[in-house]
Amino acid sequence: MAFLALGGINSHLKGVTPSQKAFSLQNGSCTSAVIYSRSNRVNLKCIWGALTGSSQSRMLGATTLNRISCKSESIPKDQSGVLEKDDTQGRKKLAVFVSGAGSNFRALHQAALNDLIYGDITVLVTDKPSCRASDYARENNIPVIIFPKSMTEPSGLSSADLVTTLRNFEINFLLLAGYLKLIPEELVQAFSRSILNIHPSLLPAFGGKGYYGMKVHKAVIASGARFSGPTIHFVDEKYDTGKILAQRVVPVLANDTSEDLAARVLKEEHSLYVEVVAAICEGRLCWRKDGVPLIRKSWDEEEYY
Repeated sequence: MAFLALGGINSHLKGVTPSQKAFSLQNGSCTSAVIYSRSNRVNLKCIWGALTGSSQSRMLGATTLNRISCKSESIPKDQSGVLEKDDTQGRKKLAVFVSGAGSNFRALHQAALNDLIYGDITVLVTDKPSCRASDYARENNIPVIIFPKSMTEPSGLSSADLVTTLRNFEINFLLLAGYLKLIPEELVQAFSRSILNIHPSLLPAFGGKGYYGMKVHKAVIASGARFSGPTIHFVDEKYDTGKILAQRVVPVLANDTSEDLAARVLKEEHSLYVEVVAAICEGRLCWRKDGVPLIRKSWDEEEYY
């Protein structure tokens, strides 16, 4: 089985040659993208073709598949030949969903402030308006939306009202970061292929209803698994079953407690989520013909996470 790994995993694959570490993947669909590289921005268009090769050849280390090719299109240059920045398309607008402390939310927000992400956290959605993440949002002038409406939170929005509100904010992507409620079908359909979740295990292992927070890490240690790590996946109508976008591997050490493992995984969560969100804001997300999402490592390299 191949991991869709964003960094991390290669450093743990001892005895594997560089050519085997490369995840050589095949054509999918990729819409026109706007690429940002520090001070310059380049308009690129992905050219894609038909998928070839067996399922086996799509595994880790495959070398027989054609690559996705991208070419620049009408890129403006100044007199020195340097690409000019094009600001016709603005920064992406992001909505983050949380239920607790929101450490991933804070990591994403700081990354956006430091221009590591070409996007801004426009709104926070929570089912617990008194949580620490809500306090952080208010301190940073980020609007807080309560969802869903319930007996304990009568001021919360309905699914239909949330969809309308997010559209009024012109939200591009929804990012779940420790949000424990199931996302309703209405929201999934309204933001198809635009909702991500981060989970603290290597899905599909240790996922599904009831697997969250420290429960995940206790289950991993109890199973005897030697590796764990965060997974970022697209959200569908069920818990933790959407297509996997990126994973990062960490070791489970012999004497680990659940707290030890949680800290190790959380550190990787913070960097992984920032990298993935940066990629989707830059348009480096492509879809393989069989529906698997891929992230191009950079627009200078034909390699995929």
